[in-house]
Amino acid sequence: MTHTLHRRGTAESLRDDYIVFAMAAKGVNRDGAAPRLRQFLATALKYEPVNAGDMKTGNLFSAGAEAIMNGIADNSIVHAVFTSPEKVAALLQELRQLDLGVSVVVSGLVDQAFTCLHESGLRPHTVEFSLGIHGETALLPDEDTLTIAAMCGHGMVSFALVEYWSDRVRRGLATSSQATEELVRLCHCGVMNPVRVKRLIEAAANKA
Repeated sequence: MTHTLHRRGTAESLRDDYIVFAMAAKGVNRDGAAPRLRQFLATALKYEPVNAGDMKTGNLFSAGAEAIMNGIADNSIVHAVFTSPEKVAALLQELRQLDLGVSVVVSGLVDQAFTCLHESGLRPHTVEFSLGIHGETALLPDEDTLTIAAMCGHGMVSFALVEYWSDRVRRGLATSSQATEELVRLCHCGVMNPVRVKRLIEAAANKA
């Protein structure tokens, strides 16, 4: 899975940004996977993620936990976003004990992700890296805008909308919390980190 690999920023900026998600594979273990994916979400919610979601239903900001849980199907991909590597490690440890039989992916800084795996008694199966953006990069928006928008790996949060809300915060027409909620709810899968979005919007506004 690559939709959570587009995060941008320094290591320090990404220290509180971790996504854990689960899915089953067509032709392998997908038939009848919905109850196990619901159990994954129920377990993840115990560790207080700052966002969560399912591509079928939406995220905590747009749909709410109950609707997400009820909407999980065999082919769902269920996500939870955390700001604490300690919570990620604790979640992985519990998931190891549950042995749900579905694929679990951790996205974040590699050194921190490996630490979480080690603390949970797990070993990585596969490691994927983003090679960045190539081509006519001069056509891209400024780095502040790009960093926020890139958190939605399916591109459902437009550059123009990030610029619009950043400008409203800059001019005192909206709070950073309002802007964050408006942007995060559009990331249908629920992989945008609202804590980091809020921090980035405030930093961009303070540059003016």
